[in-house]
Amino acid sequence: MLIGDVARRSGVSARMLRHYESLGLVRPTGRTGSGYREYSADDIQRIFHVESLRSLGLSLREVGRALDDPGFAPAQLVDDLISQTRERIASETELLTRLQQIGGAEPADWGDVLRIVALLQALGSDSAGRRQRAALSSADEAPVEALVEAVLHEADPNVAGALRWALARSGSGGLAPLADGLTAADAEVRKRAVRSIAEVPGDAATGLLRTALTSEDAVVRRYAALALGHRGGPDAVPTLVDMIVEDTNDADAADALSALAGDPALADPIATRLVERLGSSEVVPAARQRLTQALADIPGGVATGALTELANDADRPVALTATYVLRLRDTR
Repeated sequence: MLIGDVARRSGVSARMLRHYESLGLVRPTGRTGSGYREYSADDIQRIFHVESLRSLGLSLREVGRALDDPGFAPAQLVDDLISQTRERIASETELLTRLQQIGGAEPADWGDVLRIVALLQALGSDSAGRRQRAALSSADEAPVEALVEAVLHEADPNVAGALRWALARSGSGGLAPLADGLTAADAEVRKRAVRSIAEVPGDAATGLLRTALTSEDAVVRRYAALALGHRGGPDAVPTLVDMIVEDTNDADAADALSALAGDPALADPIATRLVERLGSSEVVPAARQRLTQALADIPGGVATGALTELANDADRPVALTATYVLRLRDTR
């Protein structure tokens, strides 16, 4: 078969076939009487082998080694190609994300584009100070998606705080990606997501926090409960009481219960829940004392009655705590 026919049938241009010949990759085994290159069936098969290996990302030199070196082991080369491909995909994905973030900011001109690019670069800086400054200046300029991406992967507490502030200022646009963060495989990302949602005002954020109360991640549940306690969410009460029993941010949990008890309709049910846990045989003495302290800031007759009984409790620390709390309530 002549070179023109091979080019048409294989899809490899005549110019590339001549290049392969010059490199020694594919040499036509015959010549016509007029001196034209003539390719055999084996030659054509080798062309397809060359093209197949090139499609995997091999260089022409690597293709030659793969086809002609009897001792060539492909495993390492394939591993290298896998690594290179992953790096390329990561780089392209990062570029795509950045372009989407810039597009989401709806820049009006190239000046806007350059400002957004500079801001995104600052948010990705190795310097925590530079990242924090960028976060504090970004509430009105940075694409919300960029702020979410930054806050979900920020380990520095000061920078994370600045990013959460910027997200809260930017409105509810970041809630959808933050909601995805609640179910991330990384526990730290889940924690950062719920803490960020907790600082976003509005009903949409409150709804996400209620959903987070059912998370399998105890940390997510606790942060959601603390936030809901200050938003008037009574469904947070069981988790908040558990936090007091478990000695996990118990002071914050008691403050959240106190905030909820500011609603007269909730005060007695909250006190009842605390009293029920006080009477549980599974609750250790230290936890009973914390529960008694939590009753101090719960108004209403149920709390007062429970404290009056606890003032005579067999557990002396609990009795002393209840007596002290009653005195404080009498002076209010």
